[in-house]
Amino acid sequence: MKAFSLLSICVVVVLATSHIDAFTRDDFPDDFLFGAATSAYQWEGAVDEDGRTPSVWDTFSAFDNIGNGDIACDGYHKYKEDVKLMAEMGLEAFRFSISWTRLIPNGRGPINPKGLLFYRNLIKELLTHGIKPHVTLYHYDLPQALEDEYGGWINREIIEDFTAFADVCFREFGEDVKLWTTVNEANIFAIGAYSEGILPPGHCSTNKFVNCSTGNSSTEPYIAGHNILLAHASVSNLYRLKYKSKQRGLVGLAMYAYGLFPYTNSKEDKIATQRAKDFFFGWMLKPLVFGDYPDVMKRVVGTRLPVFSEEESEQVKGSSDFIGIIHYTTLYITKSKPAPSILPSNREFFTDMGVETISIAKKFIPWGFEGVLEYLKQSYNNPPIYILENGLATKHDSTLQDTPRVEYIQGYIGAMLNAIRNGSDTRGYFYWSMIDLYELLDGYKLSFGLYYVNFSDADLKRSPKLSASWYSGFLSGIVDLDPQDITHLHNHSSGSSSL
Repeated sequence: MKAFSLLSICVVVVLATSHIDAFTRDDFPDDFLFGAATSAYQWEGAVDEDGRTPSVWDTFSAFDNIGNGDIACDGYHKYKEDVKLMAEMGLEAFRFSISWTRLIPNGRGPINPKGLLFYRNLIKELLTHGIKPHVTLYHYDLPQALEDEYGGWINREIIEDFTAFADVCFREFGEDVKLWTTVNEANIFAIGAYSEGILPPGHCSTNKFVNCSTGNSSTEPYIAGHNILLAHASVSNLYRLKYKSKQRGLVGLAMYAYGLFPYTNSKEDKIATQRAKDFFFGWMLKPLVFGDYPDVMKRVVGTRLPVFSEEESEQVKGSSDFIGIIHYTTLYITKSKPAPSILPSNREFFTDMGVETISIAKKFIPWGFEGVLEYLKQSYNNPPIYILENGLATKHDSTLQDTPRVEYIQGYIGAMLNAIRNGSDTRGYFYWSMIDLYELLDGYKLSFGLYYVNFSDADLKRSPKLSASWYSGFLSGIVDLDPQDITHLHNHSSGSSSL
């Protein structure tokens, strides 16, 4: 019997309550997937066990002062427990990534039998519980050996090695995995890792905020982005030629998508907003859909922006069966104000984009999410979309009664439903994250999880939050419950909410 079965029984009373914006799981198509997500380095731990070797994230975390993923949630040893929690919650799918260095320790060459067995066992456990696996091939964890050998994503050699890694994954797991994402949030990866230096491997031109040991912020993000697109296209082409007819899966690329809206109704702010969309969205999406970079990027970035050959353009165009969208927040855009600089020739992604971004104090902006889906529908031929990450961070060790997260999930799922009803071809939603993780920018200070993880406990005990109860109720076909109704039920089904 499910741990949340009491929820399913008690909320029958709530069904009698009318809400103007009420919706249930049944309002979505039967084949729509609702799940939750993690990534290898943030979840697995066991970084030096059973043949795994260091990735660039291991190296990067040694210097960023926010902890590391050496143990993380210990998913490597506790995956059966976590899959059981997913099943109890009613998850239909689970997104995870494969650690390149756990499967192929040297980045290329021999497969690690113990790494192979772990992922086979994880996938089998998911399928046994009726949960569909969605696999990400690259989530910030390039083998350190390849970074040391040739510089990783800023060298075209990465295309061959990444394709070979994907070939192993398709061959070994493709009979059971039907959804593949090649590279996680490709645009933000290229910017954060090769322009800003805040993501692994941490390349940038040293500035007053970040002291990078290597990098060139004016060229490397564009080189890395170009190689990401070519590597993705190579992997997609491999799958279509060698595996698709038998395995019948889909291969897509993921990108980070801010909601972007003009700060005022002025013509200048509207132009600036479109320019921001061309840089953030069009950089990856225009080649994938139309075969080349946006004109504004070619004009502004000039010779620093790599050029697709005719053959490469044809290979990249149409290479994504779906677009993976990662969305958390919305920004206002206004025309950039010229500012004096001691390095006027120092060009990087954000100076090239040439707009000013204004953060919105509210974290709850579902209309921004709906706007993203509407824009992609109108501007990029309404591609199939999976929402691969969406969630709300709260301070870790705060409370199990995470009412703001319940309201966030409810609001954003509702916004997504509005977009679908308006014609968006959105096919799945993965909440980030299934449990509290080692977070990319915040370590263990902030958490997104539906389940709380006590990182001070040797057993890393998991405890359901209020949001897990709500998500379970929603997936059971219940209307969007008032958080107070869930809180009352959660107190009776989960014990004390105090941490």
